[in-house]
Amino acid sequence: MKKVLFVASVDFHFTGFHIPVLQWFKHQGWEVHVAASGSITIPYVDYKYTIPIQRSPFHHKNLAAYQELKKILEHNQYDIIHCHTPMGGVITRLAARGTRKKGTKVLYTAHGFHFCKGAPLANWLIYYPIERLLAHQTDCLITINSEDYQLARHHKFSAKTITRLDGVGVDTEIFKPVPREEKAFLRFKSGYKQDDFLMFYAAEFNKNKNQRLLLEILAKVTTKSSNAKLLLAGDGPLLQQCRHYANQLGITEHVHFLGHRKDVHEILPMCDLILASSLREGLPVNIMEGMACELPVVATKNRGHQELVQEQHTGCLIENTNIQQAALQIENLINAPEKRRQFGQQARQLILSKYSLTKIMQETSLLYRPYMGKEDHTKWMAQ
Repeated sequence: MKKVLFVASVDFHFTGFHIPVLQWFKHQGWEVHVAASGSITIPYVDYKYTIPIQRSPFHHKNLAAYQELKKILEHNQYDIIHCHTPMGGVITRLAARGTRKKGTKVLYTAHGFHFCKGAPLANWLIYYPIERLLAHQTDCLITINSEDYQLARHHKFSAKTITRLDGVGVDTEIFKPVPREEKAFLRFKSGYKQDDFLMFYAAEFNKNKNQRLLLEILAKVTTKSSNAKLLLAGDGPLLQQCRHYANQLGITEHVHFLGHRKDVHEILPMCDLILASSLREGLPVNIMEGMACELPVVATKNRGHQELVQEQHTGCLIENTNIQQAALQIENLINAPEKRRQFGQQARQLILSKYSLTKIMQETSLLYRPYMGKEDHTKWMAQ
């Protein structure tokens, strides 16, 4: 039986983004292995290895992760190894140098290079030379936005193949708008009033996701729109700091910290607007899920957001340094329900046409095909 190994820094990366791919490989009759840190049980996986990959490239545990992964690769004769996340990609491609010489194909998905337009100089000094060097050890480099794809091509990264895939896809049967009556019921069940203006952002609380910006914007918005509410889903190292900052700004009644949620597909349809404040993104699933629910978007300018947010068509882009301008954009949308409706409908149509899970899985199956050997591919496009 042919075997595939997926590697990432943390196991919830797979439960959050790659379950359809794991399932698809099982349907093809492959044995599926995963290696990552964490203790989550992942469906459609035959064997899971827990290895201590750390996000920081300088963490001493990454050496142990490299050594453990190398033993795993020597013990198993994988046909394909597909690595994700920056350090998952670094450690895997270093560990796979020997097995790659024996015929194993190594794929790496860059979910947004850490070096990009506007990124700190340190990111270019650290991550750029690493990615450029490890491209030599990559059979297929997969990018998920135009900027990264053009950068890899322009800088002549030496992966055997450089391609682009439009993210991981959104299940538009799960993430979808609901009738007005159901929206009212969802709000009632969650304790919100029908005239509340609900804005939603789901992300880990860290420096890059930049929730502090949204709190500052909300403080401006609520001076004119007292019914505005900000719903922040997620956990992370800066959660308590953001709670404290909301208290300092005097907006605790307007911001609700929801914690880690598995029912985002029920929260989104009752909301009015998707917000996104991150400094850096590859191609954000959280925005796509909101767009699939017919919500307009207000997001900071970065390569990932600019792929999805078409100015004055699906939403608005804002500068992360201009609080007043961002607040004004939101206030304009609060007072323009018809514009919000149009933006939302156009947002869902964009997702359906380009980013639906069905479409992405069709493209993904074609991407894997050259690396899977001589098999019967007649059923690929049907699954």
